[in-house]
Amino acid sequence: MSSLPPIPPLPPPAPSPYGPRRRTPVWPFLLALLAAWLVFQLASGPRPDWLQRQLKGDGGASADPRPVVPRADLTAEEKTTIAIFKQASPSVVYITTLAPRGFGFFDVFQVPQGTGSGFVWDREGHVVTNLHVIQGASSARVTLADQSEWKASLVGYAADRDLAVLRIGAPRAKLPPILVGTSRDLQVGQKVFAIGNPFGLDQTLTTGVVSALGRSIESLTNRKIQGVIQTDAAINPGNSGGPLLDSAGRLIGVNTQIASPSGASAGIGFAVPVDIVNQVVPQLIVHGRLERPQLGIVPADDRVTERLGVKGVLILDVSEGSGAQRAGLRGTRRDRDGSLILGDIIVAVGGRDVHDLDSLYDALERHKPGETVPVKILRDDRTREVYVALQEAK
Repeated sequence: MSSLPPIPPLPPPAPSPYGPRRRTPVWPFLLALLAAWLVFQLASGPRPDWLQRQLKGDGGASADPRPVVPRADLTAEEKTTIAIFKQASPSVVYITTLAPRGFGFFDVFQVPQGTGSGFVWDREGHVVTNLHVIQGASSARVTLADQSEWKASLVGYAADRDLAVLRIGAPRAKLPPILVGTSRDLQVGQKVFAIGNPFGLDQTLTTGVVSALGRSIESLTNRKIQGVIQTDAAINPGNSGGPLLDSAGRLIGVNTQIASPSGASAGIGFAVPVDIVNQVVPQLIVHGRLERPQLGIVPADDRVTERLGVKGVLILDVSEGSGAQRAGLRGTRRDRDGSLILGDIIVAVGGRDVHDLDSLYDALERHKPGETVPVKILRDDRTREVYVALQEAK
């Protein structure tokens, strides 16, 4: 057997350009492995007593809930507010109006137009709101406090009072009528509560006081609504048509307008007083419109009386066969020489002063057709009183 040739020696390794290699120590890796093992043991098993004491002791963070401190009883004012909301809120409704919409030859469909508030008037399904809440809508839906939704039909409206009555077919058990109060004895400073749906947020309660009384606001027909309540209870878009309540939870007004440069609540809201509401709503339910008593005269425009320096309502003409004619009221006429002879000037009706057409209509609407009312007039610079039988306006 022949022997292998001798193996030549290997050449020495080339020197590393990075310098001589250093051996990496093993102990940092072992320490990291030990630390990971400890963390795993602490996370998966019971904590040692020394660690529990460290976490719960001074300077440590506790994972336990803080103890609850018992509170004192609610104040009498808080209890009253809660009771008012619980009593009145089931009567407050959310109104959504719809408008027709179509594109070219496509079918017309309905889209949401706006939202507002209202309240249940009786168990027959009548709901009261502002006319401007539903104006221009093709249909409306009413959502009750239990979130059930009902299609509404229009019963009637009074544009001069910005009031409207809808009707829904909900069961009587779902229709708790709101308690009705009075507005004639309100006082500035007394507590008030507003419930409505501002910005679509249903069943919202705000509180405030009666800020002023006897305000006037413009209706949709530009006629003045007299005797309006001013309040600082927050009223925002969507509150319109909702109730304003007193501290007994009774309806004292219908939230209607706000005075605000931004369109949101500025602490100046207005509500149509309930005495007007309680007079108008029954007529809307029965007749679908407001019964208007009239004297049977043709009055002069306010601008005419202002130019003439007249305080009151000047009669231009008296209708044939009217109560005014039977009572002997005179209209404006011309003399034989063409000079103008002013007719009677109405200065009071039914004991209420008359300054202009708005105050005349306001005084008349406190009465019904067929009633006979005292009318104070100014004739030949002398004041006299006559009695006029009112008739229904056509």
